[in-house]
Amino acid sequence: MSYNLQVTIDKDSGFCFGVVYAIDMAEEILEEDGYLYCLGDIVHNDEEVARLKAKGLRIIGHEQLPELKNEKVLIRAHGEAPETYRIALENNITLIDASCPVVLKLQNRVKTSFDQQEKVLIYGKHGHAEVIGLQGQTNGNAVVFQDISELDGMDLPEQFTLYSQTTKSVDKFYAIKDELMRRGYDVKANDTICRQVSNRYEDLGDFARSYNKVVFVSGKKSSNGRVLYEVCQKHNPNSYFVSDPSELKPEFFEAGDTVGVCGATSTPMWLMEQVKAVLESY
Repeated sequence: MSYNLQVTIDKDSGFCFGVVYAIDMAEEILEEDGYLYCLGDIVHNDEEVARLKAKGLRIIGHEQLPELKNEKVLIRAHGEAPETYRIALENNITLIDASCPVVLKLQNRVKTSFDQQEKVLIYGKHGHAEVIGLQGQTNGNAVVFQDISELDGMDLPEQFTLYSQTTKSVDKFYAIKDELMRRGYDVKANDTICRQVSNRYEDLGDFARSYNKVVFVSGKKSSNGRVLYEVCQKHNPNSYFVSDPSELKPEFFEAGDTVGVCGATSTPMWLMEQVKAVLESY
């Protein structure tokens, strides 16, 4: 039987400008040199990483960086800690810095707070590339938490400055700030959340409500993807998370369904188009 699904891709989904900038830079150098090292996954999307690896992108971890000499290494949109720049200088490594301007601005603000001896708290995901870069601005002294319950029983100073990873929810950030103030702390809150991401939270709810079913396309490593998928589910319980078209199943759908396809700031448009093509083939 033919399902005859009506499929629409969310025009606001897909790469944010920080990711577009990093990938454009990588492709330009790959075109010229035939290969390029990249520190960590250029984007939290396995399919896009595979596409760029086929063009000569070589993903390395931080432990491999000191082994390189006289090479070019791309710093992705998430940014890096000062240590990375120091190693590069010592090893004559040319850094192609594609750090997102929003992240760089946040790094500078965190560093300024730390230099002024303020106690820094960062609301962000443990071990996330961006968070590691931010913590590096404080010589590892910032307190990182991804859930406010982690601060229970922690000996916090009376006064501190609160920052957030750029892809966190604005609402949650302010709820955390209010709760900490309610607990009696003197909190200086710096809302450094990327508006390109936070606006997407708001628009995505409207998008998800407009269809019978929603297919959310994202890499499993994307923290932004997880949060955005939750937004879809909240507004449309018939939302499905897939990382690539092979995870789609016809039984998710009924004949004549309208289906909205959307994704994270790290989801390439070509992947959402592949998902749309599979859905239209049912």
